[in-house]
Amino acid sequence: MFKHRLPIIAVLLLACGAFPPFANEAQPKTGSVGRQVTNAITTQQPATQSPQTDAQQPDENPSAFEVRLHPEDGIYVGELVSFEVLAPEDLDLSGEEIKIEVNGLVIGPAQFHRFGIGGRSQATFLWEWDTTSFDAGIHELTFQVLPDGDSWMETVTLLPLEEMPLDSANADWTQIRTDCCIVYYVTGTEAERDIAELSSQIDLQADRAEEAMDTELEAPIPFVLMPRLLGHGGFASNEIYISYLDRNYAGENTTQVFHHEIVHVIDARLGGELRPSMLVEGLAVYLSDGHFKVEPLMERAVALLELDWYIPYETLADGFYFHQHEIGYIQASALTEYMVERWGWEAYNNFYRDIKHHPSDSDYQAIDAGVRRHFDISFAELEEDFLAVLRSLPVDPDLVADVRLTVSFFDTVRRYQQVFDPSAYFLTAWLLNIEEMQEFDVTADYLRHPDEAANLALETMLVSADENLRAGRYGESERLLNAANAVLDVHESGLLQIFNAHPLAGNYYQLVLTLLDNGYEPHEISISRNTAQVLVSRDGVELIGLSMSLNGESWSFD
Repeated sequence: MFKHRLPIIAVLLLACGAFPPFANEAQPKTGSVGRQVTNAITTQQPATQSPQTDAQQPDENPSAFEVRLHPEDGIYVGELVSFEVLAPEDLDLSGEEIKIEVNGLVIGPAQFHRFGIGGRSQATFLWEWDTTSFDAGIHELTFQVLPDGDSWMETVTLLPLEEMPLDSANADWTQIRTDCCIVYYVTGTEAERDIAELSSQIDLQADRAEEAMDTELEAPIPFVLMPRLLGHGGFASNEIYISYLDRNYAGENTTQVFHHEIVHVIDARLGGELRPSMLVEGLAVYLSDGHFKVEPLMERAVALLELDWYIPYETLADGFYFHQHEIGYIQASALTEYMVERWGWEAYNNFYRDIKHHPSDSDYQAIDAGVRRHFDISFAELEEDFLAVLRSLPVDPDLVADVRLTVSFFDTVRRYQQVFDPSAYFLTAWLLNIEEMQEFDVTADYLRHPDEAANLALETMLVSADENLRAGRYGESERLLNAANAVLDVHESGLLQIFNAHPLAGNYYQLVLTLLDNGYEPHEISISRNTAQVLVSRDGVELIGLSMSLNGESWSFD
């Protein structure tokens, strides 16, 4: 009944199958078990045959379709379930349809479409399986590409409703009206705990954005605080979606992200025919005095030259979001700063609002035409002047180190997401409309996400790497990033004992196991030789600080 609904990421401006097994860990609670694939054109085997039969007679051309389920980390009787059916990369299924059958219920059909900023080919079934009338246990689902394409089976386990964790069972969306915004959040989460301070910060950042852009908000901004990380922590269209959680492994940058996304909304309301993505992001970073933190934009662009990472604007402007993320944002914002300093805010804003679509559909050509029209100079000449100024500025070794490690940090975050938390990856994030989440009482899609010991170990390593990077402890930050990437390297090689890849990673993993065994959820871990300081929670969102020591190969509480 929801087949025409799509996750909101399909229209946003910015920006499941089982996870791989980990050594010494339980398997995730949901996912595909014993997938069987048949080609309906060439085989006479029914798609509903038993796993044992298919195991004895494997198909010669197994399907490369991938199915992802939501909510993640356990599905309980009574919940609404969504499916993402990812098409093989070598198949063009645009416009084709697929259906799902389970216990006589037909779900869909849904049409394959381009999903998210990344344009991934998939069919999306949003909240289409209502499990209220189903029993707990294993259920076989048959997937069929219509009318006579591939067919295969997945098995999904529904958990008893009475086993649902209390934080999920009692969760609900609620809202508060501030001066600028309608702020939505889930009860029982970190956002509810901190809502008074968050509301004040949201209003403060909105005031600053209005002042910087010389305008006033005429209507409140819908502002959604999500209890799970998606992308780098913030998205905006007509609404704002911000990740707010204690274990935010994309960095502690809440107020910076608030300001950045509010600028996006005001910018969109002020309008303009084209507003190329590169300049949209450049404006938001420039007016926020930095991307993920307050930072000198021109000087960071100098660091890119020193690192030989500078991307010519003719390349960067087209397909902006597909270039290296942090490099692109530094260059976009530094160029914006340079142009405002050279011609003034009013002249820049008039140029920016007046950029028109180019017949070639090239953003670079559109910007070039706008620059010529307003400043009587070509984009190539503008870039030459910009580079001349950058080359005249001194190189700061600390900034070079900071830029290098910032790029490394976020590359590692995205690499982790693609492997262990794919629904969070910014190009195809599972981002949902707040009004529909409220209407259908959906909170589990954001309350539950991959949280096995391996997830927690890698995420707390990233949290610590970010903390050290912000404090200028570059050596320690790099050591943590090297350890995390060593784990990801070993995982990609197919080996199981992935945390043996690096001693520091092994210590984080063993610490996490000890904390979980004692009923704690870790949010921050800082290791110094044989001691550790940890920030944890237990049965709620109250944070508890603990000290631990390494005795031999085991961690114990002090």
